[in-house]
Amino acid sequence: MRIGLLTEGGYPYVSGDAALWCERLVRGLEQHEFDVYALGPGPHREAGGPRVPLPPQVRRVRTAPPWTTEEPAYGRRARRRFAECYEELAGAVCTRAGATGGVPGAKAPEEPGGLADRFGSALYGLAELAREQGGLVGALRSDIAVRALERACRAPRALCAAHEARVSDLLTIAAHLERALRPLSLDWYDDDALGAADLCHATTGGPPALCGLLARHFCGVPLLVTEYAVHLRTHYLTSGPHTAAPAVRAVLAAFHGRLTAEVYRAAELLTAGDAHARRWQERCGADRARIRVVYPGTAVERFAEAGEPALRTDPDTLLWAGPVDPGKDLGILETLLYAFAEVRREEPKTRLRVLGTPAGTEGAAYLGHCRTLAARLFPDAAEGDHPVSFEETGSSEETGVSDAYAAGAVVVLSGGAEGFPAGLVEAMLSGRATVSADVGAVAEVIGGTGLVVPPHDPGALAEACVALLRDPGRRARLGAAARARALELFTAERNTMAFHGIYLEIASRCPVRRAARDEPRPFAAPAESLVPGHLTGPEDRSMPRGVPAWAADSTQPPVEEAR
Repeated sequence: MRIGLLTEGGYPYVSGDAALWCERLVRGLEQHEFDVYALGPGPHREAGGPRVPLPPQVRRVRTAPPWTTEEPAYGRRARRRFAECYEELAGAVCTRAGATGGVPGAKAPEEPGGLADRFGSALYGLAELAREQGGLVGALRSDIAVRALERACRAPRALCAAHEARVSDLLTIAAHLERALRPLSLDWYDDDALGAADLCHATTGGPPALCGLLARHFCGVPLLVTEYAVHLRTHYLTSGPHTAAPAVRAVLAAFHGRLTAEVYRAAELLTAGDAHARRWQERCGADRARIRVVYPGTAVERFAEAGEPALRTDPDTLLWAGPVDPGKDLGILETLLYAFAEVRREEPKTRLRVLGTPAGTEGAAYLGHCRTLAARLFPDAAEGDHPVSFEETGSSEETGVSDAYAAGAVVVLSGGAEGFPAGLVEAMLSGRATVSADVGAVAEVIGGTGLVVPPHDPGALAEACVALLRDPGRRARLGAAARARALELFTAERNTMAFHGIYLEIASRCPVRRAARDEPRPFAAPAESLVPGHLTGPEDRSMPRGVPAWAADSTQPPVEEAR
């Protein structure tokens, strides 16, 4: 099969968790061909900068071009079409679902289904105009767009917050919509680009999923969307009161909600990284029957020897490992330090290792705050023998992640963002007993092979740590069970084979039918088409090459005549 892999801000140019997952997926599915389409412009991309080494199954890589604000030379008819489509889009976004306009007993003219149809019709209308005119970047920031947004916000059935939109708010909304709709202006939707794929796989929601949506609209290519972090939920969490005016946040939330609903409606299948993400997809409008849970895979090579008890394991050491990012979970290390103070009162020999790298300037400032808190909690500790040590990943031979897990007795996960806990899986692969806060998918991942406590509860966290420190046999049993569970469910090989099965499932249900037959297509014709007789209908005319004419001709009358 030929897969159009749609990425954003990572593979194949930069490293990171998302790029690493894409790399493992592509290398693990060498029986398929991949065309990579990368979004997220940057200096290294615009200049054709270095890429990660690509396997031979990657046929080509296309990146989004550098964006300009130059408006195409639209004629009067094209400007009128753009104004009509954009006004329809703005109206579908800004209108309250179920609004009746104040008429007592009147049926709501804008039911949720009607708004979805209006939004989809306007979106595809803009895409067709962009395909004909060579782009929409300038038009989306033009006065026409701003005036259409103003009329939509001032309409009687508009969102309550949108009525208060000022000129500056309208300009902010127009700029955000222009960035979100940039995929409409790409030249990726031809028969020699995404139209040549058997399947589009968007590796995240948002702009990559929009590209797959347009490939489905123009070329009939089925769409698969993978969300390890649900795009709409991420938008909600990052759009707090301090980020923008209420009118801006209300309109943009409605836009992303409409776009997500359209993507979920059109996608053949959705995959979530865990049940927590799956529930969010359902809340955002996805059909549960079309969702598959595929856990992120973790490479087990680094932890091949960590499952065995190491001779240098310190039975009195607690370990915390992960990125220091207060933006994801404020207070994550403070909870741990307060809990460790209680642990020391019960077990005075216990030590705590904090292993991680600060994420940006905020992470460095938060790490400095935690150092100060540790010094205040343990004022009598000797300067060279402090019970809490802060180390960065890879700063010495002893601070590699796998080595640190092997040297600790209990691994503590005191909090974290409500996503998939990759650090917890690494600790499980290392065969270590764990104490985790019950956030996100932690309980689902741990599955009874570790202790789970309420989040932001230092007392419960300390009690669980003390219980494991005092019972080496229990630690060993939980560590062995955790490693067995991780090897069964959370390996990269299992993740890759799951997507291989999903690819075949989608191709078998909705094969891409093309007029040209220069190359075989998987599942292009049903198996019963090879048998003579009346087993196939008149619509099944796509026969593989080499089939006799008597097998391709059907004597079954049309459906209308048969009735």
